[in-house]
Amino acid sequence: MPNTFEAKSSNNQIHDINEALGSGQTELAKEMLLQLQPGDLAFLLESSRSRNRLDIWQLISPDLYSDVLEELSDDVRNGIIRTMLPEKVADALEEMDTDNLVDTLRGLPQEVAQELLAAMEEQDRARAELGLSYGDETAGFIMNTDAISLRQGINVDVILRYLRLKGDIPEHTDTLYVVDQNNKLMGGVALTKLITAAPDVPIESLIKDSEAIPANMMDNEVASLFERYNWLSAPVVDENNHLLGRITIDDVVDIIREDAEHSMMSMAGLDDEEDTFAPVVKSTQRRSIWLGVNLFTALMAAAVSDFFEATLSQLAVLAILNTIVPSMGGVAGNQTLTLVIRGMALGHVNSANARWLISKELAIGFLNGVIWSVLIASVIAIWKQDLMLGAVIAFAMLINMVAAGLAGASLPIIMKRLKIDPALAGSVILTTITDVVGIFAFLGTATWLLI
Repeated sequence: MPNTFEAKSSNNQIHDINEALGSGQTELAKEMLLQLQPGDLAFLLESSRSRNRLDIWQLISPDLYSDVLEELSDDVRNGIIRTMLPEKVADALEEMDTDNLVDTLRGLPQEVAQELLAAMEEQDRARAELGLSYGDETAGFIMNTDAISLRQGINVDVILRYLRLKGDIPEHTDTLYVVDQNNKLMGGVALTKLITAAPDVPIESLIKDSEAIPANMMDNEVASLFERYNWLSAPVVDENNHLLGRITIDDVVDIIREDAEHSMMSMAGLDDEEDTFAPVVKSTQRRSIWLGVNLFTALMAAAVSDFFEATLSQLAVLAILNTIVPSMGGVAGNQTLTLVIRGMALGHVNSANARWLISKELAIGFLNGVIWSVLIASVIAIWKQDLMLGAVIAFAMLINMVAAGLAGASLPIIMKRLKIDPALAGSVILTTITDVVGIFAFLGTATWLLI
């Protein structure tokens, strides 16, 4: 009878296991851990305080080390690996799929990675070094080398007997790849076609063209191809069309999830691999950089206000209203920024349509500026009984909304050309622009018309 998920939540499991460990009931905790799958164990480790992780890890069966390490984030995985003997780590790594093996080694300090490579068997070392020879976030880096390849000139019966002799086939196998004597990719044979074909059918009659992925293609482009063509797997080839391996849909799901996490965390100035339960000092060090950048940009905005100190001292009402214009510009700009970054991630924004997109966002900024300028002018005129003050804030808001649209649309495009991650720095730069332009436009116009 198949197992069903228990209603008990993961949070309750974590609480019960940590409670058992805290009360010294080690055997009870070990028994509860035996009931969990590798993914659940990884979730448990990542959801536990750093000082409890080693206690939990020591109770996990060594047979599961490889599967659990594959599921962990870099920070947590590296912390656990540092507590293990090199030969134990090497044993666990050798059982990993190539993509996870390479990802794990790339995340470790270079001297540690070299020590582990030296401890591996020759075949595992070779597949690891192949993946490591490609850059981060490329198809060669995330591929698996377990693709099943076949030669021409055989029939279905021979292939099926070969598969039975092989025993297990790699996970997520939907296509077998046909290569020539030089290992150049000729095409693919769908597993469903193979199973349903007559035994004497030659393999040549089942071959279909397989869209191959160059090993140096960026992983976000790979994900876009999988999404566009609904692939389950795809072969990876070198510049001479030699079959190197394959990428499967589970790898692509990981790419999409990691890209989403990266964008979300980067907008807050955080590392997407940051450990939620990392020690206080370590987390503080990581966050201090962007807090320092934010302080610098805030001082820039304050300097603009200081330039108009005399104006503010004569009209105190300006200090009350001074936050409205920058705030509206910041929200409008971030809407545009998010939309453009998303379009770039999906491959929709390119050099062919970038100018049109910037023009469109400028028009949207102007139209929104007109609408909200009229509204804020009416509110201020009624609230403060001052038509000229309403006109001042309306003009400043119009200027800042247009600037926000221009900056929000153009910043990601410019930053990408400069090879700067727009998700990481775009929001900080945009906020600086809308704050400075908004304050300058409002106080400058007020100085001109009201003083």
